[in-house]
Amino acid sequence: MKRALATLLLILGLAWASCGDDGSSHGDAQVGSDGAAGQCTAPAAPVMPEIPVNIAASTAETVRSYRRWNLIGNALTQGEDTLAITLVAPSGAQCLDLWIGTAFVGRFPVEGAEQVLEADLSSLGPGRYQVLVAAVGGAVTMAIAQLDVFRSHPYYVLVTNDWDDSGKTPEIVEREELLHANHPHLKLTHFVGPYTFTDPALTTAEVDELVTWLLGMREQYGDEIGLHVHPYCHFVQTTAVPCRVSPSFVWAEDPEGYTVVLGSYTQAEAEILFQRAKDLFLGHGLGAPTSFRAGGWTAEIHTLAALAATGFVADSSALNWSRLEEWQGVGTATLYEWNQSHWATIDATSQPYYPSAIDILDDSPPVLPILEVPDNGVMVDYVTDDEIVELFEANWPGEVLHRPTTYVTGYHPGSYLNYDRYMEDGLTAIDQFLHAEDAGPVIYETVSNMALVWPVPE
Repeated sequence: MKRALATLLLILGLAWASCGDDGSSHGDAQVGSDGAAGQCTAPAAPVMPEIPVNIAASTAETVRSYRRWNLIGNALTQGEDTLAITLVAPSGAQCLDLWIGTAFVGRFPVEGAEQVLEADLSSLGPGRYQVLVAAVGGAVTMAIAQLDVFRSHPYYVLVTNDWDDSGKTPEIVEREELLHANHPHLKLTHFVGPYTFTDPALTTAEVDELVTWLLGMREQYGDEIGLHVHPYCHFVQTTAVPCRVSPSFVWAEDPEGYTVVLGSYTQAEAEILFQRAKDLFLGHGLGAPTSFRAGGWTAEIHTLAALAATGFVADSSALNWSRLEEWQGVGTATLYEWNQSHWATIDATSQPYYPSAIDILDDSPPVLPILEVPDNGVMVDYVTDDEIVELFEANWPGEVLHRPTTYVTGYHPGSYLNYDRYMEDGLTAIDQFLHAEDAGPVIYETVSNMALVWPVPE
């Protein structure tokens, strides 16, 4: 292959040399007495050159760098609207022609050892585009590089964790830190329970340690600190709201309140609980949370209205309930049936929407000003590493995306030691398509930031 390339370049050099290098005009190229390209004027009717059979070898020798995946931007993610190709022109080349698809971009003079050709991509929609570079020497034009460039919307992968428990063991903290160590581009959304700050079983020192750890995760990795509420009585009772012990999605009743359906609390009561949670977060230096997930995913439309009224911008309680089959027929548990009924239309490919003010599954106006970001990948408690990849691929066909897309997965810290290998292997598979590595459209992000991508409709 290298011998074929060398022969090609030799032919090019001879062809260009036969056109002279004495400063005379060669077609559209104006050449100085030193043989360097002066002004290269684009032809009135450019003709795309034939592509030689050994173009792959020529491309490998010629092109030094370029970005394959160029994202279409939005209010969160900066778009890549300029394609820059760094290359080395073959000996004897006076000008370089650049094509994207069948569109002629322009003719550029050869001015040094390495050239940078730029093309405006801002008018190009999603698609896979063939980029062609041709070398011009006198009357000879020959293709020297052929590239595939993708123009795509971002694929946001949101990794969440639901603090069902008040505290964490050192082993769990260590495994969570390993997630960041093993996946350097990862961001987590920590859905923190306010009961961490009201549980009498936790000492002040233990609470302070968790707060310090959370702040470190946010500072170092850009993690988000969101809110997760199971209506534990020791939290609810710090307000004027009476604590309920039923309906429980596991037992006939739950004296601790942990498994009580959050949607059983009225909007007014939920607003009091959410404001109390925000006050606890603020009092411990965590800032005000703006993203939320209900315990057991048991949010109803009035729950979302209460969230919107207390300053939240995004909820991730809508569930791909079909993957919760482990809860079918388990004693008195109704978790599967509750979610099947309340999130009936949510599945593996459900995407963010603003819920109607009267129907949590509809997006007809008027809508609530809170973005619903479906938990379409469920939690690692209910899926294997292969299923994590399966659900990831269900939302991404492998090429360009014609709209911004989300995939939500996650874990419960309390049970994470049983499933960490699935999460690690699943994220390792996803890492192969990171935009940061120019390997695809994948960007790790946080739940609240999705409200920038999908603003409230006017």
